[in-house]
Amino acid sequence: MNRLYDIIKDPKRVILENIEEKYLTDTLGRVAGTAQALVFPKTTDEVSKIMKYAYENDIPVTPRGAGTNLVGSTVPLEGGIVLDVSQMDQILEIDKETFTATVEPGVVLKDFQAAVEKEGLFYPPDPGEKTATIGGNISTNAGGMRAVKYGVTRDYVRSLEIVLPDGQVMTAGTKTVKDSSGLPLKHLIIGSEGTLGIITKAVVKLIVKPQISIGVLLPFADLKTGIHAVLNVIRGNVDPTAIEFVEKKVIALGEEYTGLSFPYPKAKAYIILTLDGDDKGEILKRIDKIRDIAKNNGALDTLVLEDPRIQDTVWQIRGCLVKAVEAKSEQIPVDIVVPIDKSAEFIDYVNHLEEKTGVTMVSFGHAGDGNVHLCVVRGNRNDEEWEQISSKVMEKIYDKSHELGGLTSGEHGIGISKKTYFLKATPSVNLQIMKQIKSAIDPKNLLNPKKVFQ
Repeated sequence: MNRLYDIIKDPKRVILENIEEKYLTDTLGRVAGTAQALVFPKTTDEVSKIMKYAYENDIPVTPRGAGTNLVGSTVPLEGGIVLDVSQMDQILEIDKETFTATVEPGVVLKDFQAAVEKEGLFYPPDPGEKTATIGGNISTNAGGMRAVKYGVTRDYVRSLEIVLPDGQVMTAGTKTVKDSSGLPLKHLIIGSEGTLGIITKAVVKLIVKPQISIGVLLPFADLKTGIHAVLNVIRGNVDPTAIEFVEKKVIALGEEYTGLSFPYPKAKAYIILTLDGDDKGEILKRIDKIRDIAKNNGALDTLVLEDPRIQDTVWQIRGCLVKAVEAKSEQIPVDIVVPIDKSAEFIDYVNHLEEKTGVTMVSFGHAGDGNVHLCVVRGNRNDEEWEQISSKVMEKIYDKSHELGGLTSGEHGIGISKKTYFLKATPSVNLQIMKQIKSAIDPKNLLNPKKVFQ
């Protein structure tokens, strides 16, 4: 591994001893791997030379960014080199003529969004963890709350510079809007969780920033009624930016965690919407339509969040829910996605399973696209009890989602923690093709081994 000092001249960016555990795990820290080296490249050339060295010497490489992953994608299961791109953190260009930005993979999402908004532009993908990196978002095809209107990360990637497992550098895509020129290779990399290549540069699409954003809170007596109302909101052609659902019991945890108070405390469940645009009058007309739909679909009230402080409070509490649950007890985060018309049926199943098993399951998520987030809560169970009951509960949850036509993950990825459920649900021919692609690009199986489908 001393050869790495010849590639990266700065010894502070090559660590061969006493590697901190945070670089050997993910944000939950429940599974840790081992590594013989931790490197912090700053250029594509350094990444290329590291990968060539690793390939020639059969050394596994695990890429990582900010380490906010929830499913173990950044855990080095086979040892070798942990390649941390967090110091490749430059916004190289904001091109107003083509509505694109060129960024390095270690750029933090919240910093990037703030930078483009200063230019009157907008990067819509908005996953909950704003300290994640753009490279990590691309590697998991991150979604977030605004997906119902604007789509997910994949919809905003125009081009990628990628270092392949053998050190070759490839560019897939350009700044152009259209591309019907051969196989769309960039789409193999998007969502691949670092198993096929290391992203060293990305060109992403921007749009003009909406001038106005107004929130709406719909309280309900129960979650089932609220989820059913969502379909009618979507049918109402009101063009919401985000549609979130959340139960009162998890709001209470968010309030305790933040010290803030959520509006309309007597409700048992809430639907939170955001609408954006440039004409306030037009947005308010859409809100009037929502008010009528809500009244006819069991809402207890319609609260228009025009006060920025109240709107910030609502979204602050919604945004901290995973951390709020984790502060009370260890939990297993789930981000199953089902067809939107099956969301209510899936959540109803989860609630019955909670009653049957006694395992607390806190649900919230993106009602507009069927992405259901669950926190399966450990409580005071010992290791043996938790291992036995959690494995049974998780299997039932995933089986039900697949029965309804859903998928194992909507935006967190598969990593290692969801691998069992993914392999069980995915047709053998699909897995065979994935493995053939992996073998063609990484014949030595050195890049992020034992993840996803491996």
